[in-house]
Amino acid sequence: MLEFIWKLRGAPDESTVKNIAANFKIPKGLARVLVARGLDTPKKVNDYFHPSLDNLYDPFLLKDMDKAVDRILKAIKNKEKIIVHGDYDVDGTTSTSMLVEFIRKLGGNITYHIPDRFQEGYGIISQTVERVKEQGISLIITVDVGITSVEAINYAHSLGIDTIICDHHEPGPQLPQAFAILDPLLPDSNYPFKHLAACGVVFKLIQAIAKTLGIEEEAFSYLDYVAIASAADMVPLVDENRILSYYGLKLLNEKPRPGLKGLLHCTNLTPGNLTSLHIIYSLAPLINAAGRLGDAMRSVEMMIQKDEIAAFQMAQQLEQDNRMRRYYDEKTFEEAVPMAEEFLSQKDRRCLILHKEDWHAGVIGIVASRLVDKFHLPTILLTTIYNSAKGSARSIINFDIHSALKECSHLLEEFGGHKHAAGLSLKLENLQDFIDCFDSVAHKYITKEMLIPELVIDAEINLSELSPKFFQFLQLFAPFGFENTKPVFLSRGIYSKNGVKVFGANNFRFRALQPININGGNVFFEIDAVGQNLGEKIKYLNNGKPFSLVYVLEEVVSGNQTQFQLRVKDIRPET
Repeated sequence: MLEFIWKLRGAPDESTVKNIAANFKIPKGLARVLVARGLDTPKKVNDYFHPSLDNLYDPFLLKDMDKAVDRILKAIKNKEKIIVHGDYDVDGTTSTSMLVEFIRKLGGNITYHIPDRFQEGYGIISQTVERVKEQGISLIITVDVGITSVEAINYAHSLGIDTIICDHHEPGPQLPQAFAILDPLLPDSNYPFKHLAACGVVFKLIQAIAKTLGIEEEAFSYLDYVAIASAADMVPLVDENRILSYYGLKLLNEKPRPGLKGLLHCTNLTPGNLTSLHIIYSLAPLINAAGRLGDAMRSVEMMIQKDEIAAFQMAQQLEQDNRMRRYYDEKTFEEAVPMAEEFLSQKDRRCLILHKEDWHAGVIGIVASRLVDKFHLPTILLTTIYNSAKGSARSIINFDIHSALKECSHLLEEFGGHKHAAGLSLKLENLQDFIDCFDSVAHKYITKEMLIPELVIDAEINLSELSPKFFQFLQLFAPFGFENTKPVFLSRGIYSKNGVKVFGANNFRFRALQPININGGNVFFEIDAVGQNLGEKIKYLNNGKPFSLVYVLEEVVSGNQTQFQLRVKDIRPET
């Protein structure tokens, strides 16, 4: 089991905490969390608690937006054939779905293409451009891909086909010859927020077109797609992303479109209380399953479907694919763990790179993430496709895996992605040299301290602070996601009341009890607590001695009653 460094966020200024607590009449423990997270003025807190569409940035701040809008409106007016070229993950398929729906609503002649993961790989390729030319298409709009597809887009340009790129990945050293490039990460971009999902970039395009046509409210009807993509793609749910996700979830809960209703039925989810976590653990895996095990076009077909029953039938097929995906996932993970242990035993490593020629390309990204959780090392998993090693890279906090790949790019055929996740391919004969190169780069940037995972704690509180008012205000911190996680709390001097109940292979529950000295006497406060995969820590609960708990708070709904409990993240004995 990994041991964590407990890292309490910097002690916030107490006068600022008191000011925030008084202004919003919230418990001091939550005011402390807000200030520790940089929300240290009444305006910042008000904007956080009450997200407003009025605070979205002007879409025309994105470089090339005016050119993109004019070109699309010209294509619609002249009845030109348009194609949206997406990607096979959730961000790519939702981006494709929303843009196709919107342009069709404006009367555009538009179709779409999602590449086959196994036949075409990532991004747009020249063979696709040739097919586009044969079909008489004059405008390509790429979503979630394109910024590094220099060869294919330059080829399209040479054939007289215009391309508009909507991407959020890091640009390479050379930009494609596109008609317009919408990417907040462009070196000369002045867009105020750099962390949109691709679906967020596409929303800004839709917003700009709708604004130009005087129908801006229409753009907001697509925010459910943005909420799904933002949660699934793990973009930071702060700033503009938080506003988009807040209203997207509202739409998903109040008025889900037919293509998503089928998905909700299939996952036994009921609109009303859907959260980002429901997207991550229930909806996103099914949408992703289409591209992992077959044709991702099916996800788009399902989402833009107007017939709820037809969408449900499509979702059922994706559910079957997802069950098969879980089988491959588990099989690959079971094979990868002993290989990882062998790899790490060879010498002092700062990374984990594994290759097996028959691993399923659709699951190696998921398994790489699981291995990061287990070994806390940047991890690259590779399989063999057409005599090349192709795979996925996942990172640990504070290590930029995309930049690391850049330093080994002389050994790669292609790569692209973000700080925390990337894709790559290389010739098999270069594999050992790549391992040596990447491990050398990892040694350069990863310190021994970085190899120990941190558990970042937002605030230390007593159980006595966990009042109904505390839980009521905690709801205003949602939607939760990357960089806007559920607040993590620390409480000391805790005892286990009436022992521990073990369930499953490595889980337990107990009644957490904390005596608080009030006016010279002890008053006892208690609440239910649950720990998952923490079986090795039970010894600290059964010896009658006090311990410290790090936890998040969660709701438990039973019938018409809602209760709260602690979801334990770590336990330490107190000396």
